[in-house]
Amino acid sequence: MGVGVWTWVITAAILGAFLAFDVFILGRRPHVPSTKECVLAISFYIGLAVIFGIMVGSIAGSRYAGEFFAGWVTEYSLSVDNLFIFLIIMSRFKVPKEYQQTALLIGIIIALLLRGIMIALGAGFIALFSWIFYIFGLILLITAIRMAKPHTESEDADAGDNPAIRWATRHMNATSDYNGVKLSVIENGKRLVTPMFFVVIAMSTADLLFAVDSIPAIFGLTREPYIVFTANVFALMGLRQLYFLLGGLLRRLVYLSYGLALILAFIGVKLILEALHTNTLPFINDGQPLKSVPEVPIGLSMGIIGGILLVTTVASLLAARRAEADEAA
Repeated sequence: MGVGVWTWVITAAILGAFLAFDVFILGRRPHVPSTKECVLAISFYIGLAVIFGIMVGSIAGSRYAGEFFAGWVTEYSLSVDNLFIFLIIMSRFKVPKEYQQTALLIGIIIALLLRGIMIALGAGFIALFSWIFYIFGLILLITAIRMAKPHTESEDADAGDNPAIRWATRHMNATSDYNGVKLSVIENGKRLVTPMFFVVIAMSTADLLFAVDSIPAIFGLTREPYIVFTANVFALMGLRQLYFLLGGLLRRLVYLSYGLALILAFIGVKLILEALHTNTLPFINDGQPLKSVPEVPIGLSMGIIGGILLVTTVASLLAARRAEADEAA
């Protein structure tokens, strides 16, 4: 899939305009979005992604359209799981609801920048070293094992606590009061950081960890940097509204992490199979590719990813309903 410089420029400009509209128009004032506002925004962004995928298919072929849709769905699903971490961070720092929208906007912008850097690095490594897929595959398998392990309440409570937060707490003067969405204020002639500053740090470090997991995942579905980039941007669009729309439902998706663990494990195995198929490491098959290794077609990948998400979502909602019925009894 040959993508020229102007295609990159035009695509980035159009997607940047949509993001700017979301940030500066829809999110111009701190407030809790209404259900109608959330549904309209999410429907618009999902429709936009579907139209883009169809355009990719009409211009570049069904293979690349399939890669885009598989990558978009995977990244969108991982982003939903990331929302749960954002929810924990908001709860830990007691962010007022009317300010959560701004915090999410900042977090999403930082996530986009970090993912852009990771995509560029990942594409560069793939171009230079085909064996990088072995490393990507191992990263995803380790992440899958970590996600599949049950998390205790204390571990979830620590989601907003990390070395960066601890360093900032020890070395910076801070106020305990939120002053709108300001990151710092001046009190008695002294510059003080607000709790919103720590929220941004927590979300930024969480975004970095998310990027380390999500970028190898999508490179397991496509090697085209253009598709990787656009799928990530579309996955982040509407994420802020999705946070408010799902609300308490996020905590009801009890099996989502297990489903995502299965997806990451599947893509991790797929990456390792592809690495074996193009192997150049001298200590594996004398540095020769293993052509007998099966390749997983993108259509099968989409079916497996969609099936896992459907089963885990339905199972989560049924489990939540049973739990509510037991409590009512």
